[in-house]
Amino acid sequence: MASTSDIPTFKSRDPLSPDFWDERFEGAFTPWDLGGVPQALRDFVGRNKTPRTVLIPGCGNGYELVCFSEAGWEATAIDFSPAAVLRARRLVGPWAPRVVEADFFAWQAARPLDLIYERAFLCALPPAMRPHVAARWADLLAPGGELAGFFFFGHSPKGPPFGIARTELEALLAPDFELVEEGEVVDSLPVFAGQERWMVWRRR
Repeated sequence: MASTSDIPTFKSRDPLSPDFWDERFEGAFTPWDLGGVPQALRDFVGRNKTPRTVLIPGCGNGYELVCFSEAGWEATAIDFSPAAVLRARRLVGPWAPRVVEADFFAWQAARPLDLIYERAFLCALPPAMRPHVAARWADLLAPGGELAGFFFFGHSPKGPPFGIARTELEALLAPDFELVEEGEVVDSLPVFAGQERWMVWRRR
């Protein structure tokens, strides 16, 4: 993890503002960026031979869009940071039209979603936003749809990333989701190391 002296000075301190993320992408300060597709996601896609319709909120550099798309999935990646969208479109090659500048809380699916992929989106937002995120996940997924990805169980007083207690995550999702799969993460970044789990939650 970068030391305090290595962290650039940014004007925006509000992660609910696109400016916050624009500054970090434009300054190449992205300690949450793996630089590729996590192994647990590769394994998940490999096990699921039937392509699905998937949304990637807060897509960042968009690596996972390529993974889903190459497997034949109908994937859409969204981010409300223009800088992130621009960078992702450059990185994903032929899949660039699937990267959309949009606010997760306002975006509407053109067809029903089978899956929402979670990767450093929930922990990017202040804790007060968690009920809104969970409600939006539930709203976008029909019964039987899945929320799959990585959940950060850190206890950081300042963020992002904003860690969540496991009991809090379970209470947050239990009304609308049931946990159907869980596993270790073998390729965590330093900022998440030892504090994240791969999970699949099914919409009730």
